[in-house]
Amino acid sequence: MAEELNPFKIAQAQLDTAAETMNLDRQAHAILREPMRTLTVNIPVRMSDKQVHTYTGFRVQYNDARGPTKGGIRFHPQENIDTVKALSAWMTWKCSLANIPYGGAKGGIICDPKGMDERELESLSRAYIRSLGRYIGPDVDIPAPDVYTTPQIMAWMMDEYSNIVRHNEWGVITGKPVEIWGSEGRKDSTAMGAMYIMREAAKMLKIDLKKAKIAVQGFGNAGMYAYTLSKKMFGANVVAISDSKGGVYDPDGLDLKKLNDAKDKTGSVDGYKSKNAEKVSNEKLLELDVDILIPAAIENQVRGDNADDIKAKLLLELANGPVTPEADAILHEKKVLDLPDFLVNSGGVVGSYFEWVQNINGYYWETDDFYAKLDKILTKSFKSTIDMRKSYMDNGKRISPRTAAYIVAVDRVAKAMKVRGWY
Repeated sequence: MAEELNPFKIAQAQLDTAAETMNLDRQAHAILREPMRTLTVNIPVRMSDKQVHTYTGFRVQYNDARGPTKGGIRFHPQENIDTVKALSAWMTWKCSLANIPYGGAKGGIICDPKGMDERELESLSRAYIRSLGRYIGPDVDIPAPDVYTTPQIMAWMMDEYSNIVRHNEWGVITGKPVEIWGSEGRKDSTAMGAMYIMREAAKMLKIDLKKAKIAVQGFGNAGMYAYTLSKKMFGANVVAISDSKGGVYDPDGLDLKKLNDAKDKTGSVDGYKSKNAEKVSNEKLLELDVDILIPAAIENQVRGDNADDIKAKLLLELANGPVTPEADAILHEKKVLDLPDFLVNSGGVVGSYFEWVQNINGYYWETDDFYAKLDKILTKSFKSTIDMRKSYMDNGKRISPRTAAYIVAVDRVAKAMKVRGWY
Protein backbone atom coordinates (compact mmCIF):
# COMPACT_ATOMS: atom_id res chain seq x y z
CA MET A 1 0.00 0.00 0.00
CA ALA A 2 1.39 3.41 -1.03
CA GLU A 3 2.28 5.82 1.74
CA GLU A 4 -0.16 8.72 2.23
CA LEU A 5 1.48 11.95 1.05
CA ASN A 6 -1.48 14.33 1.26
CA PRO A 7 -0.12 17.04 3.59
CA PHE A 8 -3.35 17.68 5.47
CA LYS A 9 -3.97 13.98 6.08
CA ILE A 10 -0.38 13.77 7.36
CA ALA A 11 -1.04 16.70 9.71
CA GLN A 12 -4.20 14.98 10.96
CA ALA A 13 -2.36 11.67 11.46
CA GLN A 14 0.32 13.41 13.51
CA LEU A 15 -2.35 15.03 15.68
CA ASP A 16 -4.14 11.68 16.06
CA THR A 17 -0.93 10.03 17.31
CA ALA A 18 -0.42 12.73 19.90
CA ALA A 19 -4.10 12.70 20.92
CA GLU A 20 -4.01 8.95 21.56
CA THR A 21 -0.73 9.18 23.48
CA MET A 22 -1.89 12.04 25.74
CA ASN A 23 -5.49 10.72 26.05
CA LEU A 24 -6.89 13.99 24.66
CA ASP A 25 -10.57 14.67 25.29
CA ARG A 26 -12.43 13.37 22.20
CA GLN A 27 -14.41 16.64 21.86
CA ALA A 28 -11.22 18.71 21.80
CA HIS A 29 -9.70 16.23 19.35
CA ALA A 30 -12.68 16.59 16.99
CA ILE A 31 -12.44 20.39 17.05
CA LEU A 32 -8.68 20.34 16.41
CA ARG A 33 -8.81 17.92 13.46
CA GLU A 34 -10.38 20.55 11.18
CA PRO A 35 -9.79 24.25 10.55
CA MET A 36 -12.03 26.86 12.15
CA ARG A 37 -12.49 28.72 8.85
CA THR A 38 -11.57 28.00 5.23
CA LEU A 39 -11.90 30.78 2.67
CA THR A 40 -11.66 30.45 -1.10
CA VAL A 41 -11.68 33.65 -3.18
CA ASN A 42 -11.72 34.44 -6.90
CA ILE A 43 -9.40 37.33 -7.74
CA PRO A 44 -9.81 39.10 -11.12
CA VAL A 45 -6.67 40.96 -12.21
CA ARG A 46 -6.19 43.07 -15.35
CA MET A 47 -2.89 41.95 -16.83
CA SER A 48 -0.38 44.03 -18.78
CA ASP A 49 -1.92 42.82 -22.07
CA LYS A 50 -5.24 44.38 -20.89
CA GLN A 51 -6.88 40.95 -20.50
CA VAL A 52 -8.49 40.05 -17.16
CA HIS A 53 -7.26 36.82 -15.58
CA THR A 54 -9.07 35.32 -12.58
CA TYR A 55 -6.89 33.69 -9.92
CA THR A 56 -7.99 31.39 -7.10
CA GLY A 57 -6.80 32.28 -3.61
CA PHE A 58 -7.11 30.66 -0.18
CA ARG A 59 -6.92 31.66 3.46
CA VAL A 60 -7.30 29.07 6.21
CA GLN A 61 -7.67 30.21 9.82
CA TYR A 62 -7.16 27.05 11.82
CA ASN A 63 -7.71 27.94 15.47
CA ASP A 64 -7.75 31.22 17.40
CA ALA A 65 -8.30 29.96 20.95
CA ARG A 66 -4.96 31.45 22.07
CA GLY A 67 -4.93 34.62 19.97
CA PRO A 68 -5.31 36.05 16.45
CA THR A 69 -4.33 33.66 13.70
CA LYS A 70 -0.92 34.04 12.06
CA GLY A 71 0.66 32.64 8.93
CA GLY A 72 2.27 33.24 5.58
CA ILE A 73 0.95 33.67 2.05
CA ARG A 74 2.30 31.58 -0.82
CA PHE A 75 2.24 32.43 -4.54
CA HIS A 76 2.73 29.11 -6.34
CA PRO A 77 1.37 27.44 -9.51
CA GLN A 78 0.75 24.16 -7.64
CA GLU A 79 -0.84 25.70 -4.55
CA ASN A 80 -3.82 23.74 -3.26
CA ILE A 81 -6.22 23.83 -0.35
CA ASP A 82 -4.90 20.68 1.37
CA THR A 83 -1.38 22.13 1.57
CA VAL A 84 -2.74 25.41 2.95
CA LYS A 85 -4.85 23.55 5.55
CA ALA A 86 -1.86 21.48 6.64
CA LEU A 87 0.38 24.51 6.97
CA SER A 88 -2.27 26.35 8.99
CA ALA A 89 -2.48 23.37 11.37
CA TRP A 90 1.30 23.21 11.75
CA MET A 91 1.34 26.97 12.37
CA THR A 92 -1.18 26.49 15.17
CA TRP A 93 1.12 24.00 16.89
CA LYS A 94 4.18 26.11 16.11
CA CYS A 95 2.76 29.19 17.85
CA SER A 96 1.55 27.14 20.79
CA LEU A 97 4.89 25.35 21.24
CA ALA A 98 6.70 28.72 21.18
CA ASN A 99 4.08 29.93 23.69
CA ILE A 100 3.29 33.13 21.79
CA PRO A 101 -0.28 34.56 21.76
CA TYR A 102 -1.29 33.42 18.28
CA GLY A 103 -3.31 30.76 16.56
CA GLY A 104 -2.40 29.36 13.15
CA ALA A 105 -3.34 30.41 9.63
CA LYS A 106 -2.00 30.13 6.08
CA GLY A 107 -2.83 31.59 2.69
CA GLY A 108 -1.98 31.11 -0.94
CA ILE A 109 -2.78 32.00 -4.53
CA ILE A 110 -2.55 29.63 -7.49
CA CYS A 111 -0.28 31.62 -9.79
CA ASP A 112 3.15 31.68 -11.42
CA PRO A 113 4.84 34.79 -10.00
CA LYS A 114 7.95 34.17 -12.11
CA GLY A 115 5.86 34.81 -15.22
CA MET A 116 4.34 38.06 -13.94
CA ASP A 117 5.71 41.59 -14.17
CA GLU A 118 5.85 43.92 -11.17
CA ARG A 119 2.62 45.74 -12.00
CA GLU A 120 0.73 42.43 -12.27
CA LEU A 121 2.19 41.19 -8.98
CA GLU A 122 1.18 44.40 -7.24
CA SER A 123 -2.35 44.23 -8.68
CA LEU A 124 -2.72 40.59 -7.58
CA SER A 125 -1.38 41.33 -4.08
CA ARG A 126 -3.74 44.25 -3.54
CA ALA A 127 -6.74 42.38 -4.97
CA TYR A 128 -6.09 39.44 -2.60
CA ILE A 129 -6.19 41.77 0.39
CA ARG A 130 -9.39 43.45 -0.87
CA SER A 131 -11.03 40.03 -1.14
CA LEU A 132 -10.04 39.13 2.44
CA GLY A 133 -10.13 42.56 4.11
CA ARG A 134 -13.04 41.83 6.43
CA TYR A 135 -11.39 38.62 7.68
CA ILE A 136 -7.91 39.93 8.57
CA GLY A 137 -6.48 42.58 10.90
CA PRO A 138 -3.84 43.01 13.64
CA ASP A 139 -6.26 41.54 16.21
CA VAL A 140 -7.83 38.97 13.86
CA ASP A 141 -5.39 37.39 11.37
CA ILE A 142 -1.90 38.60 10.48
CA PRO A 143 -0.38 37.43 7.15
CA ALA A 144 3.35 37.26 6.36
CA PRO A 145 5.61 36.21 3.45
CA ASP A 146 6.13 32.60 2.42
CA VAL A 147 7.06 30.80 -0.81
CA TYR A 148 7.58 33.30 -3.67
CA THR A 149 6.29 36.26 -1.67
CA THR A 150 8.59 39.06 -0.59
CA PRO A 151 8.83 42.06 1.75
CA GLN A 152 7.78 44.23 -1.21
CA ILE A 153 4.61 42.18 -1.68
CA MET A 154 3.93 42.52 2.05
CA ALA A 155 4.34 46.31 1.70
CA TRP A 156 1.69 46.44 -1.03
CA MET A 157 -0.63 44.29 1.06
CA MET A 158 -0.17 46.43 4.16
CA ASP A 159 -0.78 49.58 2.11
CA GLU A 160 -3.98 48.15 0.58
CA TYR A 161 -5.34 47.18 4.00
CA SER A 162 -4.45 50.66 5.31
CA ASN A 163 -6.43 52.18 2.40
CA ILE A 164 -9.43 50.03 3.37
CA VAL A 165 -9.40 51.05 7.06
CA ARG A 166 -8.32 54.65 6.23
CA HIS A 167 -5.27 54.76 8.48
CA ASN A 168 -1.79 53.23 8.55
CA GLU A 169 -2.06 49.77 10.08
CA TRP A 170 1.53 48.56 10.34
CA GLY A 171 0.68 45.50 12.45
CA VAL A 172 -1.67 43.85 9.93
CA ILE A 173 1.24 42.29 8.01
CA THR A 174 4.66 41.12 9.15
CA GLY A 175 7.79 40.50 7.11
CA LYS A 176 7.59 44.07 5.80
CA PRO A 177 10.58 46.16 4.63
CA VAL A 178 12.30 47.97 7.50
CA GLU A 179 11.39 51.30 5.83
CA ILE A 180 7.77 50.73 6.87
CA TRP A 181 8.51 49.24 10.27
CA GLY A 182 9.55 45.75 9.45
CA SER A 183 11.76 44.31 12.18
CA GLU A 184 15.54 44.16 12.28
CA GLY A 185 16.44 40.47 12.43
CA ARG A 186 13.22 39.15 10.84
CA LYS A 187 14.89 38.27 7.50
CA ASP A 188 17.07 35.45 8.87
CA SER A 189 15.02 34.63 11.97
CA THR A 190 13.83 31.23 10.66
CA ALA A 191 17.36 29.95 10.14
CA MET A 192 18.69 31.71 13.25
CA GLY A 193 16.08 29.93 15.35
CA ALA A 194 17.15 26.62 13.81
CA MET A 195 20.74 27.37 14.83
CA TYR A 196 19.69 27.81 18.47
CA ILE A 197 17.87 24.47 18.29
CA MET A 198 20.91 22.84 16.63
CA ARG A 199 23.16 24.17 19.39
CA GLU A 200 20.99 22.70 22.15
CA ALA A 201 20.53 19.37 20.35
CA ALA A 202 24.27 19.09 19.69
CA LYS A 203 24.93 19.57 23.41
CA MET A 204 22.50 16.79 24.20
CA LEU A 205 23.98 14.41 21.63
CA LYS A 206 27.57 15.46 22.43
CA ILE A 207 28.21 16.56 18.82
CA ASP A 208 31.14 18.97 18.48
CA LEU A 209 29.77 21.51 16.00
CA LYS A 210 33.28 22.66 15.04
CA LYS A 211 33.95 19.14 13.74
CA ALA A 212 30.45 18.29 12.57
CA LYS A 213 29.64 17.56 8.94
CA ILE A 214 26.36 19.08 7.78
CA ALA A 215 24.25 18.51 4.65
CA VAL A 216 21.57 21.05 3.69
CA GLN A 217 18.84 20.20 1.19
CA GLY A 218 17.70 23.51 -0.29
CA PHE A 219 19.51 26.70 -1.29
CA GLY A 220 16.59 29.10 -0.87
CA ASN A 221 16.35 31.72 1.86
CA ALA A 222 16.25 29.28 4.79
CA GLY A 223 18.87 26.89 3.37
CA MET A 224 21.33 29.63 2.44
CA TYR A 225 21.09 31.20 5.89
CA ALA A 226 21.43 27.76 7.51
CA TYR A 227 24.69 27.38 5.57
CA THR A 228 26.10 30.82 6.44
CA LEU A 229 24.99 30.87 10.09
CA SER A 230 26.21 27.36 10.91
CA LYS A 231 29.66 28.35 9.66
CA LYS A 232 29.63 31.83 11.21
CA MET A 233 28.25 30.85 14.63
CA PHE A 234 29.84 27.44 15.15
CA GLY A 235 32.55 26.99 12.52
CA ALA A 236 30.67 23.92 11.27
CA ASN A 237 31.62 22.18 8.03
CA VAL A 238 28.80 22.21 5.48
CA VAL A 239 29.82 19.48 3.02
CA ALA A 240 26.70 19.28 0.82
CA ILE A 241 23.93 21.55 -0.41
CA SER A 242 21.34 21.39 -3.18
CA ASP A 243 18.66 23.27 -5.04
CA SER A 244 15.73 22.10 -7.17
CA LYS A 245 18.03 21.07 -10.06
CA GLY A 246 20.65 19.16 -8.09
CA GLY A 247 23.38 19.44 -5.51
CA VAL A 248 27.07 19.28 -4.74
CA TYR A 249 29.10 17.33 -2.18
CA ASP A 250 32.65 18.17 -1.13
CA PRO A 251 34.10 16.37 1.92
CA ASP A 252 36.44 19.33 2.45
CA GLY A 253 33.52 21.74 2.83
CA LEU A 254 31.82 24.24 0.52
CA ASP A 255 32.64 27.86 -0.21
CA LEU A 256 29.70 30.30 -0.33
CA LYS A 257 31.18 32.54 -3.02
CA LYS A 258 31.75 29.54 -5.30
CA LEU A 259 28.21 28.34 -4.62
CA ASN A 260 26.75 31.72 -5.56
CA ASP A 261 28.98 31.91 -8.65
CA ALA A 262 27.84 28.46 -9.76
CA LYS A 263 24.20 29.41 -9.20
CA ASP A 264 24.61 32.62 -11.22
CA LYS A 265 26.50 30.97 -14.10
CA THR A 266 24.77 27.61 -14.43
CA GLY A 267 21.44 28.13 -12.66
CA SER A 268 22.23 25.49 -10.04
CA VAL A 269 24.70 24.84 -7.24
CA ASP A 270 25.54 21.54 -8.95
CA GLY A 271 27.82 23.61 -11.20
CA TYR A 272 30.14 24.16 -8.21
CA LYS A 273 33.79 23.40 -9.00
CA SER A 274 36.58 22.36 -6.64
CA LYS A 275 39.21 19.64 -6.39
CA ASN A 276 37.08 17.04 -4.56
CA ALA A 277 33.56 18.28 -5.38
CA GLU A 278 31.08 15.93 -7.00
CA LYS A 279 27.50 16.31 -8.11
CA VAL A 280 24.86 14.73 -5.92
CA SER A 281 21.11 14.43 -6.40
CA ASN A 282 18.62 15.75 -3.86
CA GLU A 283 17.75 12.15 -3.01
CA LYS A 284 21.35 11.04 -2.47
CA LEU A 285 22.18 14.15 -0.43
CA LEU A 286 19.75 12.91 2.22
CA GLU A 287 21.69 9.65 2.53
CA LEU A 288 25.21 11.11 2.90
CA ASP A 289 27.35 10.08 5.86
CA VAL A 290 27.04 13.32 7.85
CA ASP A 291 26.41 14.23 11.48
CA ILE A 292 23.55 16.66 10.84
CA LEU A 293 20.98 16.69 8.03
CA ILE A 294 18.90 19.82 7.39
CA PRO A 295 16.02 19.40 4.91
CA ALA A 296 15.27 23.04 4.02
CA ALA A 297 13.36 22.65 0.75
CA ILE A 298 9.91 21.07 0.35
CA GLU A 299 7.66 18.52 2.02
CA ASN A 300 7.78 14.70 1.85
CA GLN A 301 11.54 14.35 1.20
CA VAL A 302 12.25 11.72 3.86
CA ARG A 303 9.72 8.94 3.35
CA GLY A 304 9.15 5.30 4.21
CA ASP A 305 11.15 4.24 1.14
CA ASN A 306 14.36 6.11 2.06
CA ALA A 307 14.29 6.76 5.83
CA ASP A 308 16.29 3.62 6.57
CA ASP A 309 19.17 5.05 4.50
CA ILE A 310 19.53 8.19 6.62
CA LYS A 311 22.92 8.19 8.36
CA ALA A 312 22.80 11.51 10.22
CA LYS A 313 22.57 11.48 14.03
CA LEU A 314 20.51 14.68 14.07
CA LEU A 315 17.84 15.73 11.58
CA LEU A 316 16.59 19.32 11.72
CA GLU A 317 13.36 19.90 9.81
CA LEU A 318 13.87 23.44 8.56
CA ALA A 319 11.32 22.95 5.75
CA ASN A 320 7.62 22.40 6.42
CA GLY A 321 6.66 18.72 6.48
CA PRO A 322 9.86 17.18 5.04
CA VAL A 323 9.42 13.90 6.97
CA THR A 324 6.36 11.66 6.51
CA PRO A 325 4.74 9.71 9.40
CA GLU A 326 6.08 6.39 8.08
CA ALA A 327 9.60 7.82 7.91
CA ASP A 328 9.16 9.34 11.37
CA ALA A 329 8.55 5.88 12.84
CA ILE A 330 11.62 4.44 11.07
CA LEU A 331 13.89 7.27 12.23
CA HIS A 332 12.57 6.83 15.76
CA GLU A 333 13.52 3.14 15.69
CA LYS A 334 16.96 4.01 14.28
CA LYS A 335 17.40 6.46 17.19
CA VAL A 336 17.97 9.40 14.86
CA LEU A 337 17.03 12.58 16.74
CA ASP A 338 14.50 13.99 14.26
CA LEU A 339 13.39 17.39 15.52
CA PRO A 340 10.06 18.45 14.00
CA ASP A 341 9.46 21.37 11.67
CA PHE A 342 7.14 23.27 14.00
CA LEU A 343 9.96 23.40 16.56
CA VAL A 344 12.96 23.88 14.25
CA ASN A 345 11.57 26.54 11.91
CA SER A 346 9.52 28.44 14.48
CA GLY A 347 12.04 31.29 14.53
CA GLY A 348 10.20 32.80 11.57
CA VAL A 349 6.86 33.17 13.32
CA VAL A 350 8.55 34.26 16.56
CA GLY A 351 10.35 36.94 14.52
CA SER A 352 6.98 37.98 13.05
CA TYR A 353 5.55 38.12 16.57
CA PHE A 354 8.36 40.48 17.56
CA GLU A 355 7.61 42.70 14.55
CA TRP A 356 3.90 42.77 15.44
CA VAL A 357 4.64 43.64 19.09
CA GLN A 358 6.90 46.49 17.98
CA ASN A 359 4.30 47.77 15.49
CA ILE A 360 1.55 47.80 18.13
CA ASN A 361 3.72 49.55 20.72
CA GLY A 362 5.61 51.87 18.36
CA TYR A 363 8.87 50.94 20.07
CA TYR A 364 11.62 49.25 18.04
CA TRP A 365 14.49 47.06 19.24
CA GLU A 366 18.11 46.74 18.21
CA THR A 367 19.03 43.57 16.29
CA ASP A 368 20.97 42.13 19.25
CA ASP A 369 17.86 42.48 21.44
CA PHE A 370 15.81 40.70 18.77
CA TYR A 371 18.23 37.76 18.62
CA ALA A 372 18.53 37.51 22.41
CA LYS A 373 14.75 37.29 22.79
CA LEU A 374 14.57 34.77 19.94
CA ASP A 375 17.24 32.60 21.56
CA LYS A 376 15.38 32.59 24.88
CA ILE A 377 12.06 31.47 23.34
CA LEU A 378 13.53 28.81 21.02
CA THR A 379 15.73 27.34 23.75
CA LYS A 380 12.72 27.11 26.05
CA SER A 381 10.67 25.40 23.29
CA PHE A 382 13.42 22.82 22.81
CA LYS A 383 13.60 22.17 26.55
CA SER A 384 9.80 21.81 26.80
CA THR A 385 9.85 19.21 24.02
CA ILE A 386 12.75 17.20 25.46
CA ASP A 387 11.31 17.36 28.99
CA MET A 388 7.93 16.10 27.76
CA ARG A 389 9.63 13.24 25.90
CA LYS A 390 11.63 12.35 29.02
CA SER A 391 8.52 12.37 31.22
CA TYR A 392 6.90 9.71 29.00
CA MET A 393 10.11 7.68 28.80
CA ASP A 394 10.39 7.77 32.61
CA ASN A 395 6.97 6.13 32.65
CA GLY A 396 8.04 3.40 30.24
CA LYS A 397 6.67 4.92 27.02
CA ARG A 398 9.20 5.86 24.35
CA ILE A 399 7.82 8.64 22.12
CA SER A 400 9.36 10.65 19.29
CA PRO A 401 10.33 14.32 19.64
CA ARG A 402 7.51 15.15 17.21
CA THR A 403 4.88 13.49 19.40
CA ALA A 404 6.37 15.18 22.47
CA ALA A 405 6.23 18.59 20.78
CA TYR A 406 2.66 17.92 19.68
CA ILE A 407 1.63 17.01 23.22
CA VAL A 408 3.05 20.29 24.58
CA ALA A 409 1.38 22.35 21.85
CA VAL A 410 -1.98 20.55 21.67
CA ASP A 411 -2.37 20.57 25.45
CA ARG A 412 -2.01 24.36 25.53
CA VAL A 413 -4.59 24.89 22.78
CA ALA A 414 -7.01 22.34 24.26
CA LYS A 415 -6.80 23.99 27.70
CA ALA A 416 -7.45 27.41 26.16
CA MET A 417 -10.53 26.03 24.38
CA LYS A 418 -11.72 24.35 27.59
CA VAL A 419 -11.56 27.45 29.78
CA ARG A 420 -13.26 29.47 27.02
CA GLY A 421 -16.15 26.99 27.05
CA TRP A 422 -15.69 25.60 23.55
CA TYR A 423 -16.23 22.05 24.77
